[in-house]
Amino acid sequence: MTAKKVILGFSGGLDTSFCVKHLTLDKGMEVHSVLVDTGGFNDAELKRIEEHAYTLGVKTHTTISAVKTYYERIIKFLVFGNVLKNQTYPLSVSAERLIQALEIAKVAKEKGINAVAHGSTGAGNDQVRFDMVFHVLLPDAEIFTPIRDLRLSREEEIAYLKKHDVKMDFEKAAYSINKGLWGTSVGGRETLKSLGMIPEEAWPTKVTKTGTEVVKLTFQKGELFGVNSKTFEHPVQAIQALHTLAAPYGIGRDIHVGDTIIGIKGRVGFEAAAPILILKAHHLLEKHVLTKWQQNLKEQLAQFYGNFLHEGQILDPVMRDIEAFFENSQAHVSGDVSIELHPYRYQCLGVESQFDLMKSKMGMYGEMNSGWSGEDVRGFSKIFGNQIKIFHALSEAKDGNKEK
Repeated sequence: MTAKKVILGFSGGLDTSFCVKHLTLDKGMEVHSVLVDTGGFNDAELKRIEEHAYTLGVKTHTTISAVKTYYERIIKFLVFGNVLKNQTYPLSVSAERLIQALEIAKVAKEKGINAVAHGSTGAGNDQVRFDMVFHVLLPDAEIFTPIRDLRLSREEEIAYLKKHDVKMDFEKAAYSINKGLWGTSVGGRETLKSLGMIPEEAWPTKVTKTGTEVVKLTFQKGELFGVNSKTFEHPVQAIQALHTLAAPYGIGRDIHVGDTIIGIKGRVGFEAAAPILILKAHHLLEKHVLTKWQQNLKEQLAQFYGNFLHEGQILDPVMRDIEAFFENSQAHVSGDVSIELHPYRYQCLGVESQFDLMKSKMGMYGEMNSGWSGEDVRGFSKIFGNQIKIFHALSEAKDGNKEK
């Protein structure tokens, strides 16, 4: 009897390593692992993970480079929208999982395999993100989720793998680390409670820089193309260069407390030096070059966009509608933003842009102006407040009648 084939989204970590052994040994399935690289691995790591997959017993292993796809499909719009979930989290893993799910579904179609698997637990958001994409793109496929279905703890997974002589760094596996172009998430015992910070030794990037330095970020129509004096061909390269420069300061570390899709609170640690600096710099530049109503509407759409993306709704057409608005809003978002870096903190110093609305000769905030007279402002103020004046006059008249 031919073994049932299944496509497994594979990272080489504890959860997906368990999935390979469980699906092959306990379910008798033929596992085809797929690693979707969203910027978290170098060539040596990809080679090591491939070897690890075959050691575990997969039939085939496929590595897909989706870094530029990740940027063009999602990250670009997160920057345009200045998206920070709950004003804190740059949606590092949320966005990454969706690209992985889309690419895994594509491989399943190409290979003609009507079963997919992922290593998500039953307590978080990833299970919904993967499932939703698979339900839409692979409506007839069977979805296997061993960690969720067996309700396993990390300790139980480690015990199972040791029992089957799997060689891994299980001490490192005490923390769940997901690294990608748009940040790295860190989950461990400290994030399972409402109080506690991830220890210094658990952060993937160590703090090695002291002192201060100023970095200049250059944006072209909302996209980062320059870091200091260097211009890059693609924003992905600029993001990677900024990460290398800023991450050793310990900038962008935090713990996000969020509401999961399934209705419970959750905490996750993350380090995202480049995303945080890019989002804050981009936001500052927009405050100089966009009108107040552009900013106002963008903020409303960005909150919806970030929440909907976080909850796995990337395939809803409303997302394309919002992305079109974001893209159009970036026509004048070009210029340089200077940021001073310190250990564990940063300070935005200001911007230089040909579209800076503060450059207007009409007037300088708080100073004399040449675009209007005092009489103009006096008349404007009277008209601008006219309806409120009428409202209060009627309210006072009504209240006076009540007293009589």
